Amino acid sequence: EVQLVESGGGLVQAGGSLRLSCAASGFTFDDYVIGWFRQAPGKEREGVSCLSYSDGSTNNADSVLGRFTMSIDNAKNTVILQMNSLKPEDTAIYYCAADLLGACPTTGYRIRAADFGLWGQGTHVTVSS
Repeated sequence: EVQLVESGGGLVQAGGSLRLSCAASGFTFDDYVIGWFRQAPGKEREGVSCLSYSDGSTNNADSVLGRFTMSIDNAKNTVILQMNSLKPEDTAIYYCAADLLGACPTTGYRIRAADFGLWGQGTHVTVSS
C-alpha cells in the first residue's frame, strides 16, 4: 500500500524545537516533490516547506523562513522537517504530501495543497506560550 506516515509531533514550549518525520511506504521518494503543510483550527491549509527529489529545488513560507528546514534521510526513505524557535502560532496539524511535480514553486510563490495528491494522516504540534 502506498502511503505517507508522519511522526514526531507533540507539545513544546515557545522557543523550543521539534523534528517531524515523513516516511514513505510502498514507494520511494525518487522523482517526487515533498511538501509539508499545516492547518490550524478554523484556518486554511498552509504550505510550509517544499523539497524536490527531482531537481533539488526548495521553498519555504515566509512565516517559517530561517526557523524550519527540510532534509532527506535516503536510507530510511524519510523526509525530515526540523522546526526551531517555535511560536504559539505554529500550533497546527502538520501534514506531509507528495506528488510528481518536478520542482517546488519558485521562491515567492505559495506551496499549494491542490498540487499534491498523496497525503499523510497528520501529526499534531502544540506550542505553548
